[in-house]
Amino acid sequence: YADLPGVPRDKLHLNVESDSLTIEGEIDMTVPDGLQSTHTEVGVARFHRVFTLSKELDTEKISAELAQGVLKLRIPKAEHAQPRRINVEVN
Repeated sequence: YADLPGVPRDKLHLNVESDSLTIEGEIDMTVPDGLQSTHTEVGVARFHRVFTLSKELDTEKISAELAQGVLKLRIPKAEHAQPRRINVEVN
């Protein structure tokens, strides 16, 4: 999960390259006509974060959902990293 208040879908960019996940975005800081901003808590309207992913994750099956300022990423384990049951034969 990543909190991204004020970031619209068209200004959010996700990229996976090799074992790196990059999240980039830009906050839409428009001020309504007739108003002037005198103070803002967010000084930089753009951000860029890079995360190193484990080799046990399947980057081909990443899904992302943005709802109410929260980005939810799902990165499943690769098949070779999934636990599996081993059958024991009796002779």
